[in-house]
Amino acid sequence: MLKAAFKALSQMVSPPFRAVLLKSVGLAIVFLAVFAIGLYGLLDWLGDEGVTWMEGAIGPAAQRPLAILAWIAAIAIGIGLFAGAIFLMPAVTSLVAGFFADDIAAEVERLYYPDDPPGIPVPVGYATIEAIKTALLALAIYLCCLPFLLLAGLGAVIFFVATAYLLGREYFLIAALRLHPILSAKALWRAHRLEIFYAGLLIAAFVVIPIVNLATPLFATAFMVHVHKRIAKRAV
Repeated sequence: MLKAAFKALSQMVSPPFRAVLLKSVGLAIVFLAVFAIGLYGLLDWLGDEGVTWMEGAIGPAAQRPLAILAWIAAIAIGIGLFAGAIFLMPAVTSLVAGFFADDIAAEVERLYYPDDPPGIPVPVGYATIEAIKTALLALAIYLCCLPFLLLAGLGAVIFFVATAYLLGREYFLIAALRLHPILSAKALWRAHRLEIFYAGLLIAAFVVIPIVNLATPLFATAFMVHVHKRIAKRAV
């Protein structure tokens, strides 16, 4: 397991992986920027409408206090959007990088398994669904664990276990689907889900490292290609 993780990590600095990472992070930043601008515009418009209504209800004397209050609210909204962008970045990166998962898996197969039959790219429709699912799972993990952050120990444990289980499963299936039909890939996961969960713990450890976790889709995909290869050989 650790050997597979070290192999995946060693490829993180290779040119093909750097190219995918830059594209993933760049597209994620664009996506978040467009989302933030649109949301900020909506909230700003709603704020102006609210201030106008309150001025009409309270009177002209409230104009200056309301202007100050609106200015403070605008700053708070800006800070909130920035914090939200940082919070959502790993999930959005997972969504974008999901479209490049086949490129990552193919590079791992080319370097480490040149004598094995090459994997077949997952159909675009299914890959899109899986990319969205993985991103939503990542987001759901963060949101579900958020209330438990008040109880630091419990929140950390829940976050770690949920990440290991859910993302371990998703990234294993990404690797397995290149060489197996959907039903066979899921059956392989069910038969070895405990081992895959243990592998998912290493993905969870990667996820909790700020900034570094932007590369989670690359590491997890490469890592699970190695894990799948080992499991598939034993299953033959």
